[in-house]
Amino acid sequence: MKNSSPLYDTFSFSSTLEALTLLPSRPSRSNKGDFGRVLCVCGSYGMAGAAYLCAKAAYRSGAGLVEIFTHESNRIILQTLIPEAIVTTYTEEYSTGSLLASLERADCVVTGCGLGVTPLSRKILSDLLHSANSDKAPLVLDADALNLISRNPSLLKYTKGAVITPHAKEMSRLTGTDVDTILLSTVHTAHDYAREHSLVCVLKDHRTAVSDGSPRVYLNTTGNSGMATGGSGDVLAGIIGGILSQRRNSKKDIFTLTALAVYIHGLAGDFASKELGEYSLMASDIIDALPIVLKAKI
Repeated sequence: MKNSSPLYDTFSFSSTLEALTLLPSRPSRSNKGDFGRVLCVCGSYGMAGAAYLCAKAAYRSGAGLVEIFTHESNRIILQTLIPEAIVTTYTEEYSTGSLLASLERADCVVTGCGLGVTPLSRKILSDLLHSANSDKAPLVLDADALNLISRNPSLLKYTKGAVITPHAKEMSRLTGTDVDTILLSTVHTAHDYAREHSLVCVLKDHRTAVSDGSPRVYLNTTGNSGMATGGSGDVLAGIIGGILSQRRNSKKDIFTLTALAVYIHGLAGDFASKELGEYSLMASDIIDALPIVLKAKI
């Protein structure tokens, strides 16, 4: 699959076997530290669900450890739903130091899922962007992180090297381009934005485009309409974070591993839809399908 533009060529994985061979390796002599620590700076007051979906997807994608940095109101819910995760909380008397301590331990950071767009959310995101080291711990910016950046464009200069995961409406807010125009040119939009801002852009659509601004653009071929449901994006962000946290066990770059995560997200959605149908699919069903589709690697 080729594009006639001299700026880029599109490609897709030719098979599930080809895609899953790109998964980071799993050495038999290992411990949880060998498979990376994901920090999910997600959830706000009353928004525990987004943090849960992101964190569980990261675990199901192979991360060795997941920490959730979230509002105190979510603690009991998250400790009940996902006891495997470390839960670190803040209140309205938020302290930058607690976030930076969590950041120091992370191998990948996912933020934005259910984060909100309040002044407190903006402060947390600003602290994170100012302090993150994308070489040590890549940033995955989703949902409200992107909405906050679109409202506070000065934050954009701190996103170099990050992975962003906008849908068309969020991309419209970031670029000022109307949604219909974006949907007519998702590959071009993702490529140009990634090149301009030196990041990886995952522009979500029925055929998601992934670009790092180089001449290669990945065009995804998995997924179905059942995945157009609340929380599906949180799951994708978690899968990306889980796979990127293991990049020390891979020779592939962040762009390739991100494209792989997008493929796996759709593949899990396709398996779930075969079992449940597209009408009844929920985001948690995508997570439940991850062990089945990833088992093909073994």
